[in-house]
Amino acid sequence: MSRHIVIGDIHGCYHELQELLQLVGATDDDIIVSVGDLVDRGPDSPAVLQYFQARCAQGRAVVLMGNHERKHVRQVFSYSQEITRLQFAEKYAAAVEWMKNLPYSYETPECIIVHAALLPGTALSAQKEEILAGTTSGEKELEATLGGKRWHELYAGPKPVAFGHHVVGHAPMVQRDLIYGLDTGACHGGQLTALVLPEFKLYSVPSRADYWEIEKRKWQQAVLQSKPWLDLGFAKAHRELERYADDCSATTQAIANWLTAVADLHAKCQKQVCADAVRFEAQHGKDGFAAAVESYPHKALLHLAQRGRLDLAAVQNRCPTPRKTLDLALLLGLTSTAAAPPF
Repeated sequence: MSRHIVIGDIHGCYHELQELLQLVGATDDDIIVSVGDLVDRGPDSPAVLQYFQARCAQGRAVVLMGNHERKHVRQVFSYSQEITRLQFAEKYAAAVEWMKNLPYSYETPECIIVHAALLPGTALSAQKEEILAGTTSGEKELEATLGGKRWHELYAGPKPVAFGHHVVGHAPMVQRDLIYGLDTGACHGGQLTALVLPEFKLYSVPSRADYWEIEKRKWQQAVLQSKPWLDLGFAKAHRELERYADDCSATTQAIANWLTAVADLHAKCQKQVCADAVRFEAQHGKDGFAAAVESYPHKALLHLAQRGRLDLAAVQNRCPTPRKTLDLALLLGLTSTAAAPPF
């Protein structure tokens, strides 16, 4: 008889997935159900996704939309999504295209399966995707609706619910034979857990390592190098750095120092253009100034300088990115030690 094997958040832990399936004794007749979050944080998201793609094509697997898949679909990137995008390389676009069609819930004769949560007392068909997937907005709405109480403490049926999303510890959470929390922190050095239906039997295998800590260090340089620092606005570049500061502080500090050095060129450019304006006017007079500066780089800045209106803000507006700043400095004959990002 075929079974449903419901697996908690895998997060790229391919070896643990295979060990768990072997422990459970999975066969080609079983339907393997992922609660979502196949990808991100772990060492081999591509292999995990490829396994489920192949099995789904055979009609022997179901993958739910986790908040991590949803981030990729919506192109909302934090550090873990940036790493996964690099792991997939040229196969990333196809992977995201496949994720777009993932369902938000799945129901067997014995159990309801969701990624994160559901609103007690509401039919499964009427549940909001944001709550089912555990998005930030969905969690806030659920908390406000339930007055800060946990959904699984209020849930009373009609069927048991299996879910992931929140790490419940290194062992699965079982409450009142109605609630089965299956995220046991596989990517954080915990365990990967499966719930086998219809008998509601639990299996777990230990993780080989705290993969997320390893992957954060392993990919930090590549993630930061992949960003178009030369063409980002200075404010946006600093916002990007703030997102990664906790995970790759040494590298982010080096980039921050580089951005500061490039931004310092604005004042040097202002000073040089003002000096050039004085020189041109002395050489050609006010009447001959306009004709003499036709070949001058950023002649609009020179005209502002001649009229005494070239302030630092004007240079910053003309050179809002490191590339434009460095280009102007080069044209003005200024040298800088910050000619390129520090990679």
